[in-house]
Amino acid sequence: MSIATTLAVVLSSAALAAGAAGPASADSAKVLPVASVGDIVVDGAHQRVYVSDPTGGKIVVTDYTGAVRATLTGLSGVSGLALSADSGQVYAAVKNGNRIVSVETGTYTQTASYPVGAAPGDLEVVDGRIWFAHGTDFGSLDVSGAEPVVHLAQRGDVGFSGAYGMFLASDPAVPGVLVAGNGGDLAVYDVSADGAALRVKGDMDTAVRQIDLTPDGGQVLTSWGDPEYGYGIGAYSATDLSDQAGYPIDAYPNAVRVAPDGSVAGGSDSWYDPDVHIHRPGDQTPVREYDFPNTGNSSGADTLVDGALAWAPDASRVFAISVNTYGTYTLRGLSDPTKELPTLKVTAPTKSDRAKKLTVTGKLTSKSAVPAGTSLSVTRTDVESPSGKALAAVRTKADGGFSFTDTPPAGGKVTYKVSYAGDATHGAVSGSDVVEVSRKATTLTLNNNGKLYAYGKDVSFTAHLGTTYKNRTVAIYADPYGSDKPKKLLKTAKVNSSGNLSATVDMTRDTTVSAVFAGDARYASKTVKSTAYAKAKVSTTVSKHYKTAKIGSTTYQWFRKNTDPKFTTTMNYYAGRKQRFEVQVYHQGSWYTTGSEYFALGTSGVSAVTLEAPGESGIRARIRSSYINSSSGDTVNSTTHGAWKYITFTN
Repeated sequence: MSIATTLAVVLSSAALAAGAAGPASADSAKVLPVASVGDIVVDGAHQRVYVSDPTGGKIVVTDYTGAVRATLTGLSGVSGLALSADSGQVYAAVKNGNRIVSVETGTYTQTASYPVGAAPGDLEVVDGRIWFAHGTDFGSLDVSGAEPVVHLAQRGDVGFSGAYGMFLASDPAVPGVLVAGNGGDLAVYDVSADGAALRVKGDMDTAVRQIDLTPDGGQVLTSWGDPEYGYGIGAYSATDLSDQAGYPIDAYPNAVRVAPDGSVAGGSDSWYDPDVHIHRPGDQTPVREYDFPNTGNSSGADTLVDGALAWAPDASRVFAISVNTYGTYTLRGLSDPTKELPTLKVTAPTKSDRAKKLTVTGKLTSKSAVPAGTSLSVTRTDVESPSGKALAAVRTKADGGFSFTDTPPAGGKVTYKVSYAGDATHGAVSGSDVVEVSRKATTLTLNNNGKLYAYGKDVSFTAHLGTTYKNRTVAIYADPYGSDKPKKLLKTAKVNSSGNLSATVDMTRDTTVSAVFAGDARYASKTVKSTAYAKAKVSTTVSKHYKTAKIGSTTYQWFRKNTDPKFTTTMNYYAGRKQRFEVQVYHQGSWYTTGSEYFALGTSGVSAVTLEAPGESGIRARIRSSYINSSSGDTVNSTTHGAWKYITFTN
C-alpha cells in the first residue's frame, strides 16, 4: 500500500468525536480500495454495503465493518446504485456503456446488462421499475416482462438545466412517487402508471448535491436549503413544494438521507466542524453529530464525499464515506445514530488515605432527561483488582446527579468507573475519575554504584527489598550506555528470605542497572538505580622488529635504525570510535611525551599505526594506545590505557 493509504488505515480506526451531544465512537472505519465514489447503497438483508467507483470502473462490496467481500470490475464510469424491493438485486448505472447492470446480492454476480440508450446516472427503484437520470432528464427501465422496456425523456415541461447532474429520490413506503431535482428546479412526479406524470414543480437551491423523500410522503428534503437563510437541510411540502422548516447544520451541506423511521441524516463538507448530523423528524436540534478525524496532511480533518450517506434499513447505523487530502477514501459505520449520547461526569477526591471512607459524586445529563432512579453500575479498579471489582449500583436523582461512598482497601491509583447501559432513546455511556490513595514507603537498595570493572567482567548486582504487604517481586533491568542497545530486563522474581534478588551483568560498557518494586496494596512502588563503569578492551602488538630482549628489567622490541615500527591496536568497537596513540622518548633517565594523535578504528576494532624510523641508533621509545571517554568519539566505556610497548633502535 502507499504511505498515504497506510497512514489512513492507522488513523481511520480512531474514535469519532461527537459535537454538543458528547463523545461518540464509530463501530468501524476501513479504508476503501477505490479511486472515487459515485454512490453508496446498503443491503440490510445480507448486511452488505455497495460502493461504486466511476474512476476505477468497479463496485466494491463490504460487510458492515468495512471488510471487502467482493469487487465487480469492468464497469467503466459506474455511478448510481439502487436496491430492489426484495434485496435480491443491486442495479448499477454504467455511464460509459449506456447501460444498467443487475448484480445478484447473494453471490455478487452480474446477472443482466440492459442497454438504455443514454448515459445513466442517479438511480431509484419505484414499484419495481428502475428510474435513471440521464443528462438533465430522466427515464425508466422496466424488466418485469419478457423483454426490458425503456422510456427516456420523462421530465415533461420542467426546465431542468443545472450543471451538477440530475438527482432522483423515492421511498419504498411511498408507492408511485418520484422526485427529481436539477440546478434550481425541483419536481414531484406520479409514476404509478406507464410514465411520469408531473404533480408539482418548484424551486430549490442550486448548490444541492442530493435529495430525498420522507417515508410518510409529506416532505422532500434537499442537501442544501435554508432554514432562515443559513446552512442546512432544506424541507419542502411534497404536495406543493412550499418551503417548510428544515434542519440547520454546519457549512457546507452536501448530503441528506432519511431512515425508514423518518430520522434525518445530513452531511456537510466541513474541515473544522462535525460532518454527519442526525435529527429526529421535525427536531431542528441534532440528536447526534459525528466529526471525522484527520488522516491527511492538512490542518483540517477528513471530509464527507458529496452524497455519500446511507442508512441501514433498521436505522441501527449510518454509513458515510470520507476522503482525506491524500485522496484516500474511508467507509465509516456510525452506530446507534438515532440515540442521544448522554454525558456522564464522575468526580472523586484527588487524594485519600487507604482504608478511609471517601465520597464520589457525578451527574448524568442528556438532551432529553434520563428518568430519576436510573441505575448506574459502579466499578473500582486498583492494584488488588486490576480487572475491576463491581460495587453496589447507584441511582440518579431527579437532576441526574448521584453520589456514593467507598472505603478503598488498596493504596495507589484507584479508579472509580460509573456506567449507564442506555435505553431506547439514549446510548450507553461511562465516566471515571482517579483517586491517589496513600501507601507506606518501603526500602529498596542496589549495590555496586560507582564501581569500575575490567572489560567483560561478570558482575552480580543485588537488590534488597524491605518490608511490604503482599508483593515481594522485584525486577532488575540493565541499560548499557549507547543508543544501539536498549534497556533490557535481566530478571523478575520474588526476593529470597533475606529480601535479596541478584542478576549478573556482563560489563562490556558503562551500565545503569535499576531495581523496580511495583508496589502493592499498602506499600508504594519504588525504583533505585546503580551506575557501574566498564573499561574498554585495549591490546597492542608490535611488528617489524628483529629481536626481543631486555634492557635492565624491561622488555624491548629491537629495530634497525631505518626500519619503520608497526603497531596494531585492537579495541572493542563502537561506531565512530578512535584510539589515542601516544609516543614517549627516554632521555637522561626520564620519559618525555613527544606527541599523541587519535586514529579511527575499523569496524573490526583494529587500528594500525606505523612510526617513521629515526635513521639513527641508540634511541629508546615507548607507545601506548588508549580509549579516552568522550575524546575517543563516544562515552560508552570508561577511560582505559593500554600497556606501554617499549622499542629501541640499533645499527
